[in-house]
Amino acid sequence: MYKRLGSLVSYSYAHNSKLLTQKHFRFIHSEIEPTMSATSGLVIPCKGKPLVIEQVEVAPPQTMEVRIKIKYTSLCHTDLYFWEAKGQNPLFPRIFGHEAAGVVESVGEGVSDLQVGDHVLPVFTGECGDCRHCKSEESNMCDLLRINTDRGVMLNDGKSRFSINGTPINHFLGTSTFSEYTVVHSGCLTKISPLAPLDKVCILSCGISTGLGATLNVAKPKKGSTVAVFGLGAVGLAAAEGARIAGASRIIGIDFNPKRFEEAKKFGVTEFVNPKDHDRPVQEVIAEMTNGGVDRSLECTGNINAMISAFECVHDGWGVAVLVGVPNKDAVFMTKPINVLNERTLKGTFFGNYKPRTDLPSVVDMYMNKKLEVEKFITHRVPFSDINKAFEYMLKGEGLRCIISMEE
Repeated sequence: MYKRLGSLVSYSYAHNSKLLTQKHFRFIHSEIEPTMSATSGLVIPCKGKPLVIEQVEVAPPQTMEVRIKIKYTSLCHTDLYFWEAKGQNPLFPRIFGHEAAGVVESVGEGVSDLQVGDHVLPVFTGECGDCRHCKSEESNMCDLLRINTDRGVMLNDGKSRFSINGTPINHFLGTSTFSEYTVVHSGCLTKISPLAPLDKVCILSCGISTGLGATLNVAKPKKGSTVAVFGLGAVGLAAAEGARIAGASRIIGIDFNPKRFEEAKKFGVTEFVNPKDHDRPVQEVIAEMTNGGVDRSLECTGNINAMISAFECVHDGWGVAVLVGVPNKDAVFMTKPINVLNERTLKGTFFGNYKPRTDLPSVVDMYMNKKLEVEKFITHRVPFSDINKAFEYMLKGEGLRCIISMEE
């Protein structure tokens, strides 16, 4: 059976405090893909070009690990953020990617809930099932498998499953989906229905579920309520989609980019506010529009000023503001205590409060039952060999999600 295997490795070299550009991504392709049964327990070699001929080896899964064949992956802003080395302690070389869908190729010792052929979504965070967080109905922040941006190795033995000529290549967020084969801890894999189209539900493994869950699981707007969404990128639009599903009567989108307003209508946004158009704080504008404030607000940018506005624009007595965007780790949030005493509620969320293994299958089912509209988030498609185009789209602010087919 002749197909291509491949991985995309990112290298960074310091030069006058600047990173080298996209040309330093390395594509790796091989000529032969063994059958699934023949590869179990073996190292899978991947080599080739077009940019530079390399040899990448993806080792077999160890205890509580699973090796999966990635079918489709997409580019999330987090990949771009760390590729540009803006994240904490960037590790290079490494294989990026964390929003994807694939099929189980082989399982390691101790894995009992997954088997060869299962369709799965790899997730940047996990669910061990044993820690206090996993056992709590109120948390999804697993002690063992919580997101760790600094770790480039597997938990089992502290080693990478990727290598080039014996030199280890770092993992990224425990997933590294810019590779046709990758190894993931079993607790970071969501088993989904084999009927779900992988080229669509792959985007549910990160940003879309984060925004959707922030609304449905945390903000919990009632039918007929008013909702404000700060930031109309993919996560913000997913939050708006959640408000639409919940039956909100007014969904106000706030963004500095007026080009996003028209597209946001597809996700239920009914009104738009550009802070640049006003000479007073946007929270005052929204409060005036809504007779005292919205019932719920969601901040999806990570900007501190937007966070303050999101909190201060909710109605006193019952208003709830949810922080979804991730700020700089040293950022400080300030507001007047009277805003809290007046019974406004401020909450935060991580991955939309979804437990990956327990809850994410239900999100896929929402799409399969036509309750959640996923297709409108997908604005571009490219083959793996053109993955740099996906980065270009994101750098230019074009589109929402670009699906990358690993088999083209």
